[in-house]
Amino acid sequence: MDKRTLTERDICTKLILPALKRAGWDEMLQVREEVFFTNGRIIVRGKLVTRGKAKKADFVLYFKPNIPVALIEAKDNNHDVGDGIQQGLEYAVTLGIPFVFSSNGDGFLFHDRTGQTATKEMNLGLDAFPSPADLWARYCAWKGLGPEAEQIVLQDYFDDGGGKTPRYYQVNAVNAAIEAVAAGRDRVLLVMATGTGKTYTAFQIIWRLWKAGKKKRILFLADRNVLIDQTMVNDFRPFGAAMAKLSTSSKTIERQDGSTVDLTLALDRKRRIDTAFEIYLGLYQAITGPEESQKLYKEFSREFFDLIVIDECHRGSAADDSAWRAILTHFSGATQIGLTATPKETEYVSNTDYFGEPMFTYSLRQGISDGFLAPYKVIKVHIDRDIEGYRPELGQLDRDGNEVEDRIYNTKDFDRTLVLDDRTLLTAKKITEFLKESGDRFQKTIVFCVDEEHAARMRQALVNENRDLCDDNHRYAMRITGTDKDGQDQLGNFIDPESRYPVLVTTSRLLSTGVDAQTCRLIVLDRPVGSMTEFKQIVGRGTRVHEDTKKFYFTLIDFRGATNHFADPEYDGDAVQIYEPDADDPITPPDTAGEPNDIGEADQTPYNLPEDETIVDGLGFPQPTGGGSRKIYVDGVGARIVAERVEYLDENGRLVTESLRDFTKTALKKHYASLDDFLKRWKAAERKQAIIDELEAEGLALDVIGDELGKNLDPFDLICHVAFDRKPLTRRERADNVKKRDVFTKYGPQARAVLEALLEKYRDDGVLNLDDANVLKIAPFSAMGSVVQLINSFGSRESFEKAVHELQDVLYQETA
Repeated sequence: MDKRTLTERDICTKLILPALKRAGWDEMLQVREEVFFTNGRIIVRGKLVTRGKAKKADFVLYFKPNIPVALIEAKDNNHDVGDGIQQGLEYAVTLGIPFVFSSNGDGFLFHDRTGQTATKEMNLGLDAFPSPADLWARYCAWKGLGPEAEQIVLQDYFDDGGGKTPRYYQVNAVNAAIEAVAAGRDRVLLVMATGTGKTYTAFQIIWRLWKAGKKKRILFLADRNVLIDQTMVNDFRPFGAAMAKLSTSSKTIERQDGSTVDLTLALDRKRRIDTAFEIYLGLYQAITGPEESQKLYKEFSREFFDLIVIDECHRGSAADDSAWRAILTHFSGATQIGLTATPKETEYVSNTDYFGEPMFTYSLRQGISDGFLAPYKVIKVHIDRDIEGYRPELGQLDRDGNEVEDRIYNTKDFDRTLVLDDRTLLTAKKITEFLKESGDRFQKTIVFCVDEEHAARMRQALVNENRDLCDDNHRYAMRITGTDKDGQDQLGNFIDPESRYPVLVTTSRLLSTGVDAQTCRLIVLDRPVGSMTEFKQIVGRGTRVHEDTKKFYFTLIDFRGATNHFADPEYDGDAVQIYEPDADDPITPPDTAGEPNDIGEADQTPYNLPEDETIVDGLGFPQPTGGGSRKIYVDGVGARIVAERVEYLDENGRLVTESLRDFTKTALKKHYASLDDFLKRWKAAERKQAIIDELEAEGLALDVIGDELGKNLDPFDLICHVAFDRKPLTRRERADNVKKRDVFTKYGPQARAVLEALLEKYRDDGVLNLDDANVLKIAPFSAMGSVVQLINSFGSRESFEKAVHELQDVLYQETA
């Protein structure tokens, strides 16, 4: 067998796989081939939505399922044995794999990332591949795992038999947490972006520690009833009868498969605790409160729980004087694992001060890059009153006939202390314009308002703007807030992909975190967002991808300047484009692109609020009564839209004001440093289309910039013109230049006719791959003879391809 004739896949099957079997690796249980570990980035450019290429490892070796220890990158035998090592190392860093191999079928190059061996890289014969026991011993030495810790780490993941497997980053997070606990660490922080499956990750951690007997009594804490309920009937369902909720309110919940279940409760009507369960789920606010009688957690002994998992631990629990922190302090002897999408680091509040540095981090930017999270478009709308402020005329009366205090009111005042109803009506009008212009008025939409009263007025304005659809179903537009029972009863329908209503939902804080609204396509910000933590949570409402409904990106409309947080170094997710329409422009971006989906609540508790805030909605806490300041309603003031521009976030997360053309120019110049650089690349490319495909895979769709320029240009001319300011030639001009040179005279009559027809095909249809023989199967070539006859007119296929390449070289000689 001549190895050099084998494909890369043949090398894997005929040489590498047998070598693994000889070394003792179980092909069925320990070896996976062609492991795709990302989905490929979702790229939005104009109306074109594509996916980038998914990343794939040739081999991943597991000591046990979901415990990867080695990766092999294969090349065909025309490569050297180590040619795949750099690619393998890049993948191994992402997958958290310590041992990396490269092979071309002759042997292996072995790279040890653990630093445990004296030689970092070494060559191994084809029969010298390490055994599973060998690599596992090295792994344990690297991690410092003794026999007892090793048994915990080797505890199986839960497998429901349905084929669901954790994503690579979930495996990394679970294994990092298990190894830390096995090694004796009692405070663990995991940072995972909204929409990446924190609850499923928490379940696998708890399952493995519980099944290993390391942790026998476990408390899972969250701050939203719907989170607890969804968790019990979905991700935590395998715990079955061992699990109960710390609540006195019985409830029937619908599972993802449509079946229903009555939640098991650990409290009776007198709030007495049943201590017979092993897994408890509870709301912070259900087991604590400002009054001593509300501190239910004190009914448990300090040693009762072995493990506490805190969901969204950036809220409340991060602050030293938080009431929630009191729960963790009471059970200080338990291992405590915090999960958050937005770790909090301020002068006064710190997650890492309590938990230590994160054991694992998976950011919003990484989730978007991998294609697991949806990208997003941003539309920034500026209202004159927000920019210029509002100063009442002398003697101006409010709706109640009282004189309005003479001062300048700004965006922080609007809808909190002073209401300009015309502003609310304008906002609802622009939202409705967007829905109509987008062609889909049934996009699930969340409008974030200042408070419950503002949410009620916004709902009314949206109902009036969409009265035709509200006539069909009054639930088209609804308010869902903390004290609105009718609205909260519809929350399940809003997040259900199968349920059409409600469509437009107004809220203040209730939907800012936690609730899983997979099909949310539009988020509207009509309130200031001062906290980066809360801003990330709100953006996270849209980052889930829902392929069944073709939801691959979402749109964020900002009326209050909250998206200025994008320019903050703390922000870790890139929006491709930010569009700011002028007063007369359509609300939908003329040429948009987007990046990163979810639903939930406030960043503060009533016990550690900033001085200038008061809880008016959400979290289920009692609402303040009496003593609240009265809102001032001023009618007839008017409001209008001003100023727009297009802004992009560059790869460093900085806002850059530029046109799509400038954006494309900057991106192209990263590929080609000079015109000569591009010309060499173009001339050397056997398939010109390959260059176009490569650019499109990175979101540079040249047809979109061509449409904006209003010119039907060859991609070659588009690149030369946009990137290097060269005067473009049309395809007709290029074709005519070739004809003037009379380059076909050396060919016979039929071959000359074929080349002239190919030139016409290029001129009329813009065909780039002229040497593709398949083009000879269609008109006008089909009338000239069979494919074989036409190719034979050149003497051979090689001569045909050579002739076409010469034609292309002449075609692209003119660059100015």
